[in-house]
Amino acid sequence: MTEDLLERKEGRVAIVTMNRPDRLNAMSGAMMSALVEALNRLADDNDTGCVILTGAGRGFCAGGDVKAMAEGNEFADTTMEGKAHALRASMETSRLLHEMPKPTIAMVRGPAAGAGLSLALACDMRVASDTMKMTSAFANVGYSGDFGGSYFLTRLVGTSKARELYYTADKVEAQEALALGIVNRVVADDQLEAETMALAEKMANGPRVALAYMKRNMNAAETGTLRDCLDLEAWHHTRTGMTDDHKEAAQAFVDKRVPVFKGQ
Repeated sequence: MTEDLLERKEGRVAIVTMNRPDRLNAMSGAMMSALVEALNRLADDNDTGCVILTGAGRGFCAGGDVKAMAEGNEFADTTMEGKAHALRASMETSRLLHEMPKPTIAMVRGPAAGAGLSLALACDMRVASDTMKMTSAFANVGYSGDFGGSYFLTRLVGTSKARELYYTADKVEAQEALALGIVNRVVADDQLEAETMALAEKMANGPRVALAYMKRNMNAAETGTLRDCLDLEAWHHTRTGMTDDHKEAAQAFVDKRVPVFKGQ
């Protein structure tokens, strides 16, 4: 594990922190390699029910390290193929956040820019501090964009608004992001961790098997046909109906008590 990425557990919630606060958590190679490893591991960890991604200090993530870009040190390989291969390997972070079989939450304060914004968009939900400022930023540095931002933003706000935000690199503050549907909640900065943890714990202690299938349904609905979604829902609904968690929840309803889920 590199010092550029921190990880801790609170109950069934894993908190993964990008840790380069002196550079607003701009990405480094070590950070991204560690993040791919951590997300792969947490995706398969039965004791983890929810993953929070956040940044240390006053920002979420400024995206790529512009200083390294200017110095020509962004990639170790100098060939186009080598650079593209290295970038694609790092971009697995976005796929893992989007597809891992458990909820993921971006806890965002301060700047979220470029690929940093893309990572936040890749999560299932975003809880933002009222200090949040987001921008696609790519146009400002002559890049077209990476880490799936164009995919996720288009699905959140529609193609016209997504194109505007990419082409102009305009900054969007927290309340506007909430109105656009980019973030789920905006809270006071001093309440950000408490509010995000409360949401994460609710899901982490919920019916984890059902939530995993629910996430698969939601992801399929983004690109599939209605017929495909109905087929998938039928199988997943039947499967989750056979879990101990479903039986416990049904009995708890009859008993007028709160169900105790065990992820089985």
